[in-house]
Order: sequence, then C-alpha cells, then structure tokens
Amino acid sequence: MSEQFITDEEPVWGAWQRFVQAALILFLLIAALVLAHDLLPQRAGELQQQVRTLTEEVDQLKQEQAMPSVVLNRYRNSICYIFGIYQVGFWHQRPLQRTRISGTGFVVAEGLIATNRHVAEPWYGDPDADGLVAKGATPSLETLVAYFPGSPAPVSLTSAALSRDGDLAVVRMNQQPAFELQPVPLAAQKPNAGELVAVVGYPMGVLGMMAKAPTTVYARLAFRRDDQGTAGELAALSLIRPSATCGHLGDVVGDKLIYDAPTAHGASGGPVFNSHGEVIGVNAAYIDGFSGGTLGVSSQALKPLIAQAQKKH
Repeated sequence: MSEQFITDEEPVWGAWQRFVQAALILFLLIAALVLAHDLLPQRAGELQQQVRTLTEEVDQLKQEQAMPSVVLNRYRNSICYIFGIYQVGFWHQRPLQRTRISGTGFVVAEGLIATNRHVAEPWYGDPDADGLVAKGATPSLETLVAYFPGSPAPVSLTSAALSRDGDLAVVRMNQQPAFELQPVPLAAQKPNAGELVAVVGYPMGVLGMMAKAPTTVYARLAFRRDDQGTAGELAALSLIRPSATCGHLGDVVGDKLIYDAPTAHGASGGPVFNSHGEVIGVNAAYIDGFSGGTLGVSSQALKPLIAQAQKKH
C-alpha cells in the first residue's frame, strides 16, 4: 500500500499571480497617493477661487439691488430742485417771452451745484428765444433758486461756469442752507455699456412732488398756478424729495451717455449714479417714443467746470 501525502502548498503559477496582483494594487495605491499629493492642492485652490468668484458676484448683485436706496438715503439732501424764470425782450419794453423752468442740481463742491446748461441758462437751446435774440432781444434771468430737502427756504443761485460745447453748468449758491451739504462723489473713470444706473431728480417738478404729497396737501395745491409758491409750501412741509429711477447704460459715445432709466422734464441736471454710488453723468434729455433713449453727459466733462468755478471764487 503506497503512502499518499496531502500538502497545502499552492502551485507556483497561483502564487506568482497573487504576487503580481498585490504588486499592482500597491503600485496603484502609490500612484493614487502621488496624484492626490500633486492634484488635490491645485483642485482645492481652483474650488476656493470659484467660491470667491461666486461670492463676489453675489455681493455685486446685492450692491446693485440696494444701490438706488443707498444713494437716496446718503445723498438725498445734496440733490436740489431748481426753479427759475427767464425773460426775453428789448430794453424798456415789456418782455416778449417769460418762461418758467424746472430742473435738478446736485452739490459737487462747497457752495457749488452741478446741473445742465439749459437749467442754469434756460434760454440755451430754446428756439423761440433764439429767434428773438437774432432780432436783437436780450435774454435774462428773473429768478433762479434751489430748494433742498429738509430746508424750508430757497437758496438763490448765480452762474459760475458754463460749458461751451455741452449741456453742463456749475452754479454758485449765494447763501448756505442751515445744514451742511455733502458733495456727491464723481466717478474717477468712464463707465462701460451694460452697467446698472440710477437717475435721481425731480421729474415733473412741483407736479411730481405734489403727486407724492398727502391727499390733503395735494387737494390744496393741485390747482395753484404759482410754481414757486407751491415749491415754498412743499419745502415748509419737508416735501421737497427727489425720486430715483433705474436702468442700464446702453452705450457711451464720447461724453454722451445713453441709458433706459425713465425720466421727464424737471429731472434735467440730476445725477446719474453707477452701482458704486458714484456719479457717472448728468441727466440731460430724453427721446420721445424710445424707452431706451435717455441722454446724459459724462461727469468727466463736468470736472473742468468745477475747477473753473472754484478758481473764480
């Protein structure tokens, strides 16, 4: 009877296969660790950058959304309603033309207000006045005053600097209101198309402010024909309050800004703010029948006029 031996040894090829598998697993593990060491910090950095970018975009959206409220609350008292009367006629004769004007202005330096030239010199661009002047008539201001929010009394204005080739002007306050006026900051650089803008001013003049007044005040003032008297009553009741409208900058052509923020007469001369609360332009005009056709003049063109007015003082 032959002896039979039982052994637990596995064949050589099986052991070798297990060895190769173990070596392969070890190699893949080492490779994974090397890749993780090299790539994870880079990936983590990319993720951190993406988070920062998204955070900045969200902050920008929040800032843009809050901007109209911020500029109104911060600079409301520095944005004034301007009322004026001018006449055109010949010496020692009754005026041939007598016209009331409404506009907006904003404080840009101590004692100085920026506005449109057609507000500071209201016969500028008036074809009726131009026709009379061509015949030898003389235009003149009868009155030009500013009403500031929170101030019951108007401030008289005189021209300080007029643009020669644009609808911009700087006027001087002949007296200071009872409280300090904070200058509105001007943007350091030109804006780009597509930016959010807010236009602040007094659209429709006293009519616009009366529409916002309490019903009893509106009922008492609605049928008055004296705009200056009405403005005085609104000022006494602390109802001189500017309004803000929002839109986007459609284009920038030289010193001209085109945007779609709604406006109306009376808002001429008001500041046009960017999303950082800086003034990029002065509201000037609008094109009837085109909702995107509101026009302003770049605040870059305003800076030389401010310097000119300060030198004269």
